[in-house]
Amino acid sequence: MTSAFSRVPAKSRAAPSVGFVSLGCPKALVDSEQILTRLRSEGYAIAADYQAADLVVVNTCGFIDNAVEESLSAIGEALAENGKVIVTGCLGAKDGGSFVRSAHPKVLAVTGPHATPEVMAAVHTHLPKPHDPFVDLVPPQGIKLTPRHYAYLKISEGCNHRCTFCIIPAMRGDLVSRPIGSVLLEAEQLFKAGVRELLVVSQDTSAYGVDVRYRSGFWRGRPLKTRMTELVRALGALAEEYQAWVRLHYVYPYPHVDEIVELMSRDGAPGVLSYLDVPFQHASPRILKLMKRPANVERNLDRIRSWRAISPDLTIRSTFIVGFPGETETEFQELLAFIEESELDRVGCFAYSPVDTRPRRPPRALHGGTGKDQPPASCAKSRQSAHGIDRSSRRIARERPQCGRRSGDRRAGHGREREKSESRAIRLGAHRRLEPARPHRATREPGPVRFYGSGENRMNTLEIRILWMRPA
Repeated sequence: MTSAFSRVPAKSRAAPSVGFVSLGCPKALVDSEQILTRLRSEGYAIAADYQAADLVVVNTCGFIDNAVEESLSAIGEALAENGKVIVTGCLGAKDGGSFVRSAHPKVLAVTGPHATPEVMAAVHTHLPKPHDPFVDLVPPQGIKLTPRHYAYLKISEGCNHRCTFCIIPAMRGDLVSRPIGSVLLEAEQLFKAGVRELLVVSQDTSAYGVDVRYRSGFWRGRPLKTRMTELVRALGALAEEYQAWVRLHYVYPYPHVDEIVELMSRDGAPGVLSYLDVPFQHASPRILKLMKRPANVERNLDRIRSWRAISPDLTIRSTFIVGFPGETETEFQELLAFIEESELDRVGCFAYSPVDTRPRRPPRALHGGTGKDQPPASCAKSRQSAHGIDRSSRRIARERPQCGRRSGDRRAGHGREREKSESRAIRLGAHRRLEPARPHRATREPGPVRFYGSGENRMNTLEIRILWMRPA
């Protein structure tokens, strides 16, 4: 047993103070050293005794019965002498933390071994370090390039898919999910800093936690699975707490996304907007197969219908690629038909651009084609343009009865701040482009249409008059 109490002198009471008890093998000792290093680097003092500590961390061992007894005894002693205890280490992993909690229900948090981020998250929750503007060069939420009212939250890195048009796995590697406690801590720091719209991003948001087999992390002292559903529920509750909201991007249409839509519709995640950004990419079964996309058209349509049945006011945004090697005019028409049938609310279209996906083979080699199979660049661009004009006119003209929410009525729809139409707006902050908001009346005839800005120009409006509209 190694105790930080006996080896580190007392520090000034000006800084929050943490006591540390380390039990177990040398590997556990290294874990303790890493946690102590993080504590000191963040300005926490290390207490010389229980009385000088604001809270105590106990790194446990659970290898044999004697070690279990020693760990439980150390936890009990720390609770008796100090009262505020965070438990980590091997014993903390037993039964997902419930073993320790059943013996000592008053502990603040329980984590498993090699869990420095989770331990630090628990420390931050129960013993936040005051921000000192004269000493701390970086604010708690970090440096952000977005306006103060919105920010991006990246929950994972890399991707396990091998889509033939995408170079991301070659550059960023396979999926690596962030610990759920770390994600939620960053979200809370952003909300505290004034962020009111949090945009969840990754390469594949729906696959969050797959790489770690949905193992349990910890948030506010409680175990929480590293899984999309649990993350969305926790983010929604956190957003509601700070009168903010969350928007989900890069959501692949896996079956468990049904659970997310259920949460949106039944207030299981009150701070989460009824909005999904789903990159379908195409609608032709043959093209999707050549792209190696993890879905098919029939299931996508069925899933969209089921989502709308669960949540009629759901907004769905998607992106598509035209001009993929081998794409025919018939397959392009299949794509347009899919968009019409699915009634997507917002669509982005990109002309195919060849990429070097080494060490994998490029798309042409994968389907046995040659350069002749790829539509000319002019053809791809024309398809992209035709697609965009067609969709813009239909989107302005269409009036869905359940999609209107006035942005001024913040609590309408249980915390969904923006009206349905405003969620279709392209951000002006980065691209300086305009996208029509849904009119206040059906627009089948020429007339005024109001445009909304977003980002730092969100409050700006521009009124234009439609003189001609392509028939729907």
